[in-house]
Amino acid sequence: MSVILEKTSPTAIKTALVLFSGGQDSATCLAWALERFDRVETVGFDYGQRHLVEMEARQAVRAGMKTALPQWADRLDDDHVVDLTGYGRIAESALTADRKIEMDARGLPTTFVPGRNLIFLVAAAALADRRGLEVLVGGMCETDFSGYPDCRHETMEAMARALSLGLDKPVVIDTPLMWLTKGQTWELADRLGGAKLVELIIEESHTCYLGDRTHRHAWGYGCGDCPACELRAAGHAEWVASR
Repeated sequence: MSVILEKTSPTAIKTALVLFSGGQDSATCLAWALERFDRVETVGFDYGQRHLVEMEARQAVRAGMKTALPQWADRLDDDHVVDLTGYGRIAESALTADRKIEMDARGLPTTFVPGRNLIFLVAAAALADRRGLEVLVGGMCETDFSGYPDCRHETMEAMARALSLGLDKPVVIDTPLMWLTKGQTWELADRLGGAKLVELIIEESHTCYLGDRTHRHAWGYGCGDCPACELRAAGHAEWVASR
């Protein structure tokens, strides 16, 4: 049977594969997984995104996790990168081509990459099957998000069922941020790893759609104007105000 877990995982489950972009959300999910599972691997996807800084951030965050969370350092295992550049050319968006970031006729931002999370989950499920990893962990969220339909809880439920049927085994997708605001995501990072983890996320994770690593803000690096930066900045301000 397909299962979606958003808060905790059964004690019988010991291994996880984190869909890891190197952004704030996936960095928080990686820390969350390290707290819960005995062995955690990560997977990233090269889908032809315009700014390879995202791929560089992945390695910086992974390396920093061992310092920020030394009590769980031995749980962090192999990293994998899947080449999906062919898919990226098919699903052209403002993230993969020189296009203006704006709302399209459907009311979706042009940063929407059609089916991206669906493709990611299929590839991750296949990798997890071959690596003997029991849970997929992703940073999908429909509380504070850009309106992408493949981030919704309903989509994750459908994907878990489809993958379970297609692989003829239960596929578990954990989405620990699904019902959290961005402010609560900062709060979760602070609870998991305190100031060291928060600082790692600020300094090394990357969210900005424009790939800006020159402008340093209280919440990290970015242009400050794109939708991803606006969400991250507002969440950080909400979290700081609540402390």
